[in-house]
Amino acid sequence: MFLKHDQITPSRAAQLLGAAEAAARAIPPAFPLDATVAVNPFLGQAGEDLAQASARLARTAGISLTQPRAELAQKMMAGEITDADLSAALAAYPTSAKPRDLAALKAAMREAAPAPEALPTVAALAAHATGTDWPAIIARSVGLWAAGHFDRGQALWSPRPGHGAFAAWREWATHDLTPEIAGLEGFCAHVAEAPDSADRAILRAAERLDLPAEAAETAFHRLLLDLGGWPQHARWLLWQAELKGGTDTTLTDLLAIRLVWEEALLAQIPAVATDWQATVTAHAAPLVPAPDQLLDAILQDAAERAHQRRLAGLLSGPTAQPGRATLQAAFCIDVRSEIIRRALESQDQGIETLGFAGFFGLPVAHRPEGTDEAQAHLPALLNPALTTTSHGDTQQETATRIAARARRAWGRFRQAAVSSFAFVEAAGPAYGGKLIRDALGLGTQVPDPQRLPRFENGLTPDQKAQTAAAVLRAMSLTEDHARLVLLVGHGATVTNNPHQSAYHCGACSGQTGEVSARLLAALLNDPETRTGLPALGITLPQDTLFVAGLHDTVTDSVTLYRDSEAPGHADLLKQAEAWLAAAGRQARAERALRLPGAVGENLARRAADWAEVRPEWGLAGCGAFIAAPRTVTAGRDLEGRAFLHSYDWRQDRGFATLELILTAPVVVASWISLQYYGSTVALETFGGGNKLIHNVVGGIGVVEGNGGLLRPGLPVQTVHDGEKPAHEALRLSVLVEAPAEAITDILRRHDGVRQLFDNGWLHLLALEDGRITRRYRPGLTWEAFAGQPARP
Repeated sequence: MFLKHDQITPSRAAQLLGAAEAAARAIPPAFPLDATVAVNPFLGQAGEDLAQASARLARTAGISLTQPRAELAQKMMAGEITDADLSAALAAYPTSAKPRDLAALKAAMREAAPAPEALPTVAALAAHATGTDWPAIIARSVGLWAAGHFDRGQALWSPRPGHGAFAAWREWATHDLTPEIAGLEGFCAHVAEAPDSADRAILRAAERLDLPAEAAETAFHRLLLDLGGWPQHARWLLWQAELKGGTDTTLTDLLAIRLVWEEALLAQIPAVATDWQATVTAHAAPLVPAPDQLLDAILQDAAERAHQRRLAGLLSGPTAQPGRATLQAAFCIDVRSEIIRRALESQDQGIETLGFAGFFGLPVAHRPEGTDEAQAHLPALLNPALTTTSHGDTQQETATRIAARARRAWGRFRQAAVSSFAFVEAAGPAYGGKLIRDALGLGTQVPDPQRLPRFENGLTPDQKAQTAAAVLRAMSLTEDHARLVLLVGHGATVTNNPHQSAYHCGACSGQTGEVSARLLAALLNDPETRTGLPALGITLPQDTLFVAGLHDTVTDSVTLYRDSEAPGHADLLKQAEAWLAAAGRQARAERALRLPGAVGENLARRAADWAEVRPEWGLAGCGAFIAAPRTVTAGRDLEGRAFLHSYDWRQDRGFATLELILTAPVVVASWISLQYYGSTVALETFGGGNKLIHNVVGGIGVVEGNGGLLRPGLPVQTVHDGEKPAHEALRLSVLVEAPAEAITDILRRHDGVRQLFDNGWLHLLALEDGRITRRYRPGLTWEAFAGQPARP
């Protein structure tokens, strides 16, 4: 089975390099801190079902991918999961290896689940043999180098800028004596003698480690996961390159680096060779879910069916449709808006709310005032099609840039290796006042709004009308417009929180929704836009005014931007602000019940508290995505757990909007849901660690303590309240009010989206007149929901 020195033929080399590529694609991307977006940690396992992915990640990471079996058993005992839920999940699972009946299933779930254990690396075997913690040494050494190599502006110098990762690491590692001091003699010489390319290094390591192609993929995956979040950052570099039509080799460079360590340790400590051969044999074995992994996947499905059953009880049919609304407010579909939308609608019968992705259909790259750097304000799946700016005139822009450069210079003076000491000596007493103000939460927290954003180079009247029509159709807002329509994006005010952008708008690539909302409001108020819309089948009433707003999800305050003069709407705007203020108080009171130590009126203080680890819960609890008219969900308390996308299939000719919803917002929502899921069930691998000991590294992410591996994902305080999980780990249930045949036709054309549903990473349910009637099954088929007969 094992390779000899001369056995790597061209075909075997191609197989090994193919395995390296497959292992790299199994790693999810991690976006940097300045534009954090939620990422599906199981992106590389989308082609497998939950049990199969559990088998893979048990082998490579030693983790389980389901809620703890004991917790699910408790939910069954409490009646939250019923026998009907268990029976349905058991019947749906397509394998003969599952428990034979409900009684066997219930008996098995009472037994303790074995803890998964990853197959060992050479470093782990060497640690066991020698007592030296080689995995920790590798983590610290690679982490120290990576922090400098990948730095995005935090460090004042960087080793070997402009070089590929493998070449830069080889030069660095030949001078790093840490491994040799720890006992790995000759490591610097070993690195110097390594091949000069990552591909050749991978092939040489596979030869020296006797690693056949059939064992290579999971062995390589295991080594990449051993490097924590650095491969995920490299996967982001590849993601960005591919969006622009290019490629990036950093991921395979990191794999080569880790393999150089493995071959050096095996040569230095030959006593582990027998155990390593047994490990290679285990890697070569087919990936087959164990009975316990099948059992836990069935139990997880039962928990999700229980959640869907509760949703069905809430969605009992549409509410009455009022006449022309006094106020319409379109919020981002982020689950945090569900609470304030419900609170706002309770203020007056003439208020109607809508839900739409927070970039409001404008795929822009935006240049804020004071910089030429463009920020993406659109979902991470898309490329910008438009460019916008908030730059002022030349004199204003020059002053803004000078001020920004002065702040950067002052910051570097404070942080530099030598001048930081002079800063403390010279500015310490004066700086003490600021420290005291900030410590007491008395500093300024709410940033001033940007100058009104505008499209660079402008849009022609025809482009304005075409863009506006596309957005209004996607929002199902083509008729019955109110006199005042609010377009409300969202952002979060937090202090001393490296993950601040993760609380902002995911549909805006981790920016706030201010720019997108203000752009769309200006576009829809533009006379040229309104003149061109009737030819496209949409007429906006002359008395309809669009106003942008920003919902602060920490404080539940909403700021309205009065970018257009509208004296005829002054009283209505004043009334809208009063309604929003009252809705904010109501939403704060509801949200505070979940936040440890919070009451409704201290949420603003928590936003200013630099010691607050839970300013809000973010999207914790998200469990459903509902695309339907608001009349289906209005008045229902969905507990801030549902993405609510406004959609009326009767207005959707050719189902183009439905196709857009299923292929974009649903996929983005699945990334959010699965990030919270992964950070809850597998915190050590996919979670961000403990906020209390975080340090920012490279402007990329965080490490715990003063070094080591990058920690991507959500910190523990984001998904846990200190006593129990704050997020119920459920795969997202997608509910769509549209003909099942139309949904099927769209899935048939989009294999990537269909794969998510066929393999169970998402559930798909069809609504009819506000009630769940059908459940999607793998293979483009449907079955009746909850015993209701399927319609032909």
